Amino acid sequence: MRPGFGGPAIPVGVDVQVESLDTISEVDMDFTMTLYLRHYWKDERLSFPSTTNQSMTFDSRLVKKIWVPDMFFVHSKRSFIHDTTTDNVMLRVYPDGKVLYSVRVTVTAMCNMDLSHFPLDTQTCSLEIESYAYTDDDLMLYWKKGNDSLKTDDRISLSQFLIQEFHTTTKLAFYSSTGWYNRLYINFTLRRHIFFFLLQTYFPATLMVMLSWVSFWIDRRAVPARVPLGITTVLTMSTIITGVNASMPRVSYIKAVDIYLWVSFVFVFLSVIEYAAVNYLSTLQERKERKLRERLPCTCGISHPGQIMMSSSYSEMDAMTTGHYGMPEMNGDKRERILVQLALDKEQGAHSQGGNTRSYNSSMWIDTHAIDKYSRVIFPGAYTLFNIIYWSIYS
Repeated sequence: MRPGFGGPAIPVGVDVQVESLDTISEVDMDFTMTLYLRHYWKDERLSFPSTTNQSMTFDSRLVKKIWVPDMFFVHSKRSFIHDTTTDNVMLRVYPDGKVLYSVRVTVTAMCNMDLSHFPLDTQTCSLEIESYAYTDDDLMLYWKKGNDSLKTDDRISLSQFLIQEFHTTTKLAFYSSTGWYNRLYINFTLRRHIFFFLLQTYFPATLMVMLSWVSFWIDRRAVPARVPLGITTVLTMSTIITGVNASMPRVSYIKAVDIYLWVSFVFVFLSVIEYAAVNYLSTLQERKERKLRERLPCTCGISHPGQIMMSSSYSEMDAMTTGHYGMPEMNGDKRERILVQLALDKEQGAHSQGGNTRSYNSSMWIDTHAIDKYSRVIFPGAYTLFNIIYWSIYS
């Protein structure tokens, strides 16, 4: 008897064999699956006498002449029954009226992905099967063998995902205008392979951050070397961020890869700002030195050059050559810087005797070399700490 004519609900068992899981798209939020969908039910009108109890098999031509369950895939975007070389439909009828109806179908269905942990994420997608016209009062859908009703091909593999699990569930779906329907679920869990993104995203971003640290070892006066290095790393990080976002859907939340890339971008940008600060302070210091040179009355008469207090702004080479002040190999710039420092010391002593305790030495001289020295430690240390926290949370 056909369902929907006042009789009892016809039980229809279902089992599925997954042939392939072709594509998983983050941009379209869908997946494509090819499967063998088999239905089992009993129609006494199709029973026939048989001495050998053997079944009869028919093709798609008979399917159009008898009743078959009206299954459809919920949330599907596209689906079709294969027809090469003929319609991939099989109908098998047993003498007692039991029917096996099998179709080979490919379906593209929605998968609501949560990309907040991308690309260190695990996704769970579902393919939902339901009767279109018959409610649970007319047609009772169930998995024929429970969770064993779902079979998969061992050769199924995806380039970006590792298939962790397939399992089945059954629920009731309610529509306000038509009622309750049995719904069968094919659930599968996918874990994304991270190696591709390590090579294409994480590793280049880390290299760019490390490359930006090279400027801390370049002389602060080498402007043509440090400025292009900083700009190049900033532009490269911008290109990496743009390339990653171009292949991703425009979601309204932050992804794990966004956090890593933007923090890396901040580190690269701060290295450029660090040199801007060093260059500005160096220029400011040189202007003050120039003004003090103009105020010096004489460059002779220094009796004890070895007792001159050196500023922390001098390099180690300056300190090594200070003891040889007055030798022919010392150039004029170093003599002038020592005289400037001597003038500052004398001026500081004069103000101290007069009751003024303000230190000109500390206000005039800024150790711009120390900024680079501290950056050589602080930047790698902070970035290493960020990586430890990041991978401990998302891995």
